[in-house]
Amino acid sequence: MKERPIVSEQEMLRQREYMQLVRSLEKRPRRYHIVSMGCQMNERDSESIAGMLEEMGMSREDVREQADLILYNTCCVRENAENKALGNVIWLKELKKTKPDLLICVGGCMTQEKGMAAMMKARYPFIDLVYGTHNLYRLPEYVYRVLTGGQPVVEVLDTDGEVVEGMPERRGTSFSTFVNIMYGCDNFCTYCIVPYVRGRERSREPEAVLMECARLRDAGAKEIMLLGQNVNSYRGGGAAFAELLYRIDRLGIERIRFMTSHPKDLSDELIHAFGELEHLMPQLHLPVQAGSDEVLKRMNRSYTSEHYVELVRKLRAVCPEIGLTSDIIVGFPGETLEQFEETLSLVRQVRFDAAYTFIYSPRKGTRAASMPDDTPYEVKSERIQRLIDVQQAISLEVLEAQVGRRERVLVEAVSTRDSLSVGGKTPRGHMVNFPGESSLIGRFADVEITSAGRNTLRGRQIKTEE
Repeated sequence: MKERPIVSEQEMLRQREYMQLVRSLEKRPRRYHIVSMGCQMNERDSESIAGMLEEMGMSREDVREQADLILYNTCCVRENAENKALGNVIWLKELKKTKPDLLICVGGCMTQEKGMAAMMKARYPFIDLVYGTHNLYRLPEYVYRVLTGGQPVVEVLDTDGEVVEGMPERRGTSFSTFVNIMYGCDNFCTYCIVPYVRGRERSREPEAVLMECARLRDAGAKEIMLLGQNVNSYRGGGAAFAELLYRIDRLGIERIRFMTSHPKDLSDELIHAFGELEHLMPQLHLPVQAGSDEVLKRMNRSYTSEHYVELVRKLRAVCPEIGLTSDIIVGFPGETLEQFEETLSLVRQVRFDAAYTFIYSPRKGTRAASMPDDTPYEVKSERIQRLIDVQQAISLEVLEAQVGRRERVLVEAVSTRDSLSVGGKTPRGHMVNFPGESSLIGRFADVEITSAGRNTLRGRQIKTEE
């Protein structure tokens, strides 16, 4: 992986000057609302966006219609995500008729698609700002230009991007948080648009990652999730991902998780980390995508089903209780019934804790979008339902096997279904709901698992760590 340049300190100081310039304007937005779509990396980007907007003198507004600045941080991994984003943006046209000073901003992966920014400029002139994934850090400059120039700003950079350090941030929670360690992807799976909108791989320096993790630990973080389109490709300062994990583990943060991993880059060193590191949780999201070698080859996944199963064997040898989850695509162009049955066979063999299943959705600009696809949608729908049925049965068996265990749960929130209960995850990543007060949020609780549902566990509290 080629190392990418870092945005200079001088440039970041320049953007901070723009933050202060916006703040000094008499006529400026006072309240912002961010709509974050897509993956955890988008959520982490939205935390930086919120930090910059607050440095500009704005405060968060939870009710979208009452905000003075509305920003959509978009996703385009699947076509329905893109359609949803565009549908929401069009709705804002009517809102702006009643609030002519409303600033509408759109950024993220969708705007980075080839030709998308030009289309939005032509069709949606009511949008004040369109920017891409590679120039998010210049948001303060763009907001200032919109406010002082009276004209929309559309600026999407056709580059692979740079590593950005030192952006302001407004974290969602203090006890469980995200840390980006790398950006972009070099794999070019034939169905995936990510390399085209997020750019090529570039890693943060390990010292920068460690400093951020230590700062979050000191601020009360009990769990961090390391993020990257393919964390296994991390090569910051020449260090491999496993080496970075060992260094982070020594910081003493109580829980470390990461995603997403590509099977072709899952090293033996990283596998052994699951058996050796005190704070690395026994959970791994390892997308297999398909169980047929022919389909995997057409996907350009660069591994076989046999290799994937061998990785699972090694992982469970060093960490028998590891919880494995996966992504699986059904109906990839050219998939035969026999090839689909191979996917079912792999799922039965591996026994994932959970799997995120999708019917293949063509993305314009990817190689798979031009592949012949003669399988009727009705057949694809029948296949994915079969897959869902198999996986749901396995997931239930996995959850039922947890009944009677005592687990340490990091409490995350009040249960959405029962206001007298709270919920949090076990080390393996299973959600547990149990009777408790909201004062437990952000704390650890020892819980006995009493029953299993289709997707979650129920339990009773034994004691709580102060």
